[in-house]
Order: sequence, then C-alpha cells, then structure tokens
Amino acid sequence: MKGLMARLRYLFGSSRGLVLGTVALIALTAAFMGMLSGPMAEWGVRDFWIRLWGMQLDPMEREGRLIFLYHAFAMAVVAVEVYMLTGLYRMKESHKLVIHILMTVGYLSAMIFGLAFAYWGHNWVFHGLFLFGQSLVFFAGVMLAVALWPWAKDFRLPEGSPYWRLKGGVDGERLAVFIMAVATLISAVYGAVPGSFFGHGFEVFLSEDIIRIPYHTPLELAIVGHLHIMLVDIAVAAVFIVSRWVDFKGWPQKWAMPLNIIGTVIISIGAWMVVPFRDIAHKVINVGAGFLMLASVFLAIYVWRKQIEVGLAKQGLEPKVAGLGAKIKALLHDPLPWGATWLMLFMNLVVTAPGVYMAIKLELFRRWLLREEKIGLVGHWHILAFIIASILLLYYIDLAGLKGKARQWMGWIVILGNMTATIAANVLVLKRVFVPEILEQPLVARTLIVMDIALSLFLIALAAFLLWRLVDLFKPEGRWVEEWRRPAFPILYEEETP
Repeated sequence: MKGLMARLRYLFGSSRGLVLGTVALIALTAAFMGMLSGPMAEWGVRDFWIRLWGMQLDPMEREGRLIFLYHAFAMAVVAVEVYMLTGLYRMKESHKLVIHILMTVGYLSAMIFGLAFAYWGHNWVFHGLFLFGQSLVFFAGVMLAVALWPWAKDFRLPEGSPYWRLKGGVDGERLAVFIMAVATLISAVYGAVPGSFFGHGFEVFLSEDIIRIPYHTPLELAIVGHLHIMLVDIAVAAVFIVSRWVDFKGWPQKWAMPLNIIGTVIISIGAWMVVPFRDIAHKVINVGAGFLMLASVFLAIYVWRKQIEVGLAKQGLEPKVAGLGAKIKALLHDPLPWGATWLMLFMNLVVTAPGVYMAIKLELFRRWLLREEKIGLVGHWHILAFIIASILLLYYIDLAGLKGKARQWMGWIVILGNMTATIAANVLVLKRVFVPEILEQPLVARTLIVMDIALSLFLIALAAFLLWRLVDLFKPEGRWVEEWRRPAFPILYEEETP
C-alpha cells in the first residue's frame, strides 16, 4: 500500500508524473477510438468493437460525437502543455499546486464524462460534469496567467542577461507566454458563448459542413473563429515549451519573442474578427501567422547552431575546420531538438502552403464535389494537430530520459513517421490536382497504404515507449523515483548556460 501511494503521489503530485499520466491517457483513448475508424470498419472490427463495449452510435448524432471527441483530446493536450509550462517557468509553488489540481480534475472530468455522454447514451449528469470539467480547465488557465504575471519582482532579469529583457528587468519571454495564456482564455470564451445557446436557436454542426453555404449566423462564425484560434494557441504554447527546453537566448531570442507577441496578438484579433468582419478576418490571420513563422525560424537558427556546436565538440572537431559532412552529422546527432524545430518549419510545407494554394485556387476547388473540399479542410486541421503532438512528444522523450540508440530510434521514427504521413495526407487532399477523377483510385489506394504504415510505425513506437515507462513504474527504485525527487524540468543545454 505504501508503494502504491508513493506512485500515486508521483503521478498526481509532480509535473513529470502528470505529463506521463496524461500522455498515456491520450494514447489509450486514441487507440480505443481508433477502432471506430474507416480501416477498422472495412475489416469488420468497428461493429465488433461497438457491440463489445455497448456503444450507442446514432448516425444522426455523428457531429455531436465528434465535437465531444475533439474537445476530449484538446483538454488533455492543453493539460500536457500546462504541466510542461509549470515545470519550465518559475512560479510560486502555491500557484503551481492550484493549477495542477484544477487542470487535472478538470481535464479528467471533461474527457471521461464527455466521451461517456457522447458514446454511451445521453446521461445529462455526465454532460453537466463535462461542462464542470471545462470550467475547471478554464480557471486553471486563469491561475496560470496569474502565476506568469511578468511584472512580479521575483521573476525579473538582472542586467546583462542573455535573455530578452524589458525596462525594469521584465522578462520578455515571460511576457510573451503571459499574452498567449490571456489570448487563449479569451478565445475559449469565444467558443463557449455559442455553446451556451445550444437548444436556443443554435444547433450542432461541423465547420466543414457549412463551407459552401453563403450565409452564416454570428454564432456559426464564432465557432469557426474559435476553431482557428484554439489550435493556433496550442501551437504557440508548444513553441514556448521548446524555447525553454533548448534554453533559447541571445540575439535570436531577442528577435523571436517580440515577433511571437506581435503574431499572437494579430492572429488572435483576426480570429475574433470573424464575426463582425468576416471578409478581412482571414487576411489579418495570415499576417499574424507570418510573424509567428518568422519567430520559429529564429528558434530553428539557434537550435541548429547549438546542435552543430555540441555535435562537433563530441567529434573533437573545431567549427572552422569541420567540413560540410561533419556539420550535417553534428546537426543530426540528436534527433529530438533538431526534429522539434524542423517540424515547425516543415509545418509550413504541409499546412501553410497547401492552405494558401487552396485559397488562391478556390474557384477550382469549388468545382469539385463538396466531399473533396471537406477532405481538404479536415486534413488541414488534422495535419497541424499531428505535428503539434509530435513536437510535444519529442520533448517528452527527452524529459523521460531516453538515451542512446533507443533515443535515436524513437526520435527518427517520430520525425520520419510524421513527415511521411503528412506528405501522404496532402497528396490525398490534393489528388484531383494530379489526376482526373476517373483515374484517382490507384493513387488513393497507394497513398492510404503509405499513410497507414507511417502512422502504424509511429503508434507502435509510442506504445513501446509508454510500455517502458509502465515497466519502470513497477520498479521500487525506477526512474520515477528520481523524477519525483527533482523539482524542476531539465533544460537541454543547461550545462552550457553561464
């Protein structure tokens, strides 16, 4: 019993344990719900799974179920990011404790009772607990903003600090994270308002289903704006997590953080403008996205230079005399930090570029079947979410202490699996650009095979990683004991920090 209580205190009383438990729950939920996917339906698994677990899946309620599923995953991913932020940024222990309690009870309530309401009959007590959980998550966000208050004297930077420092020693990066947290809270309210009108002139819908309807109500537009900005805010939070992980500083950090602030503010305003100024809102969003993308370039410059420096030192080479091959080898010597920043840039190739292309060629896409355009929109969001999840996973692999060949294998499977799956998904989305409709089936079949193989390898590697952590949790003196005793998250290049 004593050992069980110690493990529960680790899982629910430390940032590392909370991240581990939430990542495991996300993986289990994804595996469970994956049995309802299209490939599983083709193999006959879906119907068996529904009967086995006694699910109640009315086809007329599909949209509602998907919305609950999306929110269940979103709540859990937000929880992972909050736990990581509380471990990486200095704050009062009392604030951290309140944030952890609110977030943990909140996301678990929203996830468990939301899915129970959606997939196992409509018990309205469960719906109330789902809303209760979301409310707790919101107030955890309020407490996070309070804990990150950048003007607190305890968290100011000294003169000569290598980090971006404002007048009076205010930490510029902390200010950027604070603005992101406040923008996320406002954007959450932006989606909660239309949700409060369910049953009073507002019905559930999926954004991709109304894309060709010329008129949208203000509440529908609010949902569209909410959909855009919440995923962006999750992506911005991931950038800040990577920034602290790699000890982002110097001139690249002093350029990137102001760009992050400007980009977050502009893109948030653009999303909030969808209701009153629909015609220009997307242009404003694109401007904000440009600032955020430029900031990620500065982060990549810093990480890649650091990777080369550390990698060459391990090879015993001086940067001035090292050849191109040695520098490339040094750059890729640790796939985790390189992969996290590479995926940020790669995101522009598989998310931004196709999105801009579809906007420019909208007349072409509007001549296609509605189903094809919906595939493009759904694929766009899922690719972005998958890349964000992969970036967070790369950080957690390092946080969990994976070393040696296992670290190399896990890192490269995540990176290459993500790249292969997302490129294949874009081919699937844009297939009608390459081949006419009558000849598209061979392309679709091959693309789906490639995508399924890449995703399968990704998920198998994740399962092996989590199994390793599970086995460790049963050891009396496993890694979990050491993680429990250490109060803060490590920084990747901490040993080089003066």
